Amino acid sequence: MKLRVGVLISGRGSNLQALIEACAKPDYPAEIALVISNEPEAMGLVRAQGADLTTETIEHHLFEDRRTFEDALTISLEKAGVDLVCLAGFMRLLTASFVSHWENRLINIHPSLLPAFKGLDVHERVIASGVRFSGCTVHFVRADMDAGPIIVQSAVPVHPADEPKDLAARVLTSEHECLPLAIRMIAEGRVRVENDVVRVVGTTSPVNGLINPSGFS
Repeated sequence: MKLRVGVLISGRGSNLQALIEACAKPDYPAEIALVISNEPEAMGLVRAQGADLTTETIEHHLFEDRRTFEDALTISLEKAGVDLVCLAGFMRLLTASFVSHWENRLINIHPSLLPAFKGLDVHERVIASGVRFSGCTVHFVRADMDAGPIIVQSAVPVHPADEPKDLAARVLTSEHECLPLAIRMIAEGRVRVENDVVRVVGTTSPVNGLINPSGFS
């Protein structure tokens, strides 16, 4: 039986699209059970509907507080039989109560090498800092913003002439690989959380380090 994934979005849904394409492969061990957006005009809803997925709009501003909004999310997710909740560009902070309810069943993708550069305006801050690498992180969600056990990361070089949009595009390419990979590993039972650290079984890691800059022109 395939892992049933609920995807929460707020915008264009490019990571959702990557997951749609992964789930279309016969050997992929997960399926998208439900896509929820808090924004009715989100492009991600169009992508989901184009793939004949079940969608729902739950507008946060129609609720009196975050708790009642999140209760509505949980009701819909559980009604759809969701096993794993994936935040894919979902632009709402979640309460500790919601995170606790879905503990180790709630993942997020963030466009930096966490724990560095949490929050917004990531690529601008990365470039301003002068670091040589950025990247993306898929992690289990905890109550603190952009915190939790790390499942998979991808390192992306920062180029001297990068504008934020250039770095963002490079990182996004890695996001589209890392999110389906993380969900595959979870669905295959390869991921364990021990003392709030992820252990992944049956996989390999790179042998050599990366250097940037790496040579002369």
